[in-house]
Amino acid sequence: MDGTSLTPEQEKLEALRQVLPEVFSEGKIDWEKLKATLGEDINFSNERYVLNWAGKSDAFKVLQTPTTKTLIPAKDESVNFDETENNYSNCFV
Repeated sequence: MDGTSLTPEQEKLEALRQVLPEVFSEGKIDWEKLKATLGEDINFSNERYVLNWAGKSDAFKVLQTPTTKTLIPAKDESVNFDETENNYSNCFV
């Protein structure tokens, strides 16, 4: 650290990166991903490499829907649950 403070723009970008890391690509804001994350109906056709499927925009909307469900580990379905760092969770509470 060189002792200089962040500019207001840098502070806002860093705050956005903390809240919405998925909207950044190669260190810059991907405006289409930001719009999709905020629930705007967008067309992903201008992406260079893309995985498209029917209902993709609906999937982004579902991701934004609040939920009260919680994933819990399924210890009885796991192998060496206490020794491994992999969890197989398939139960919703």
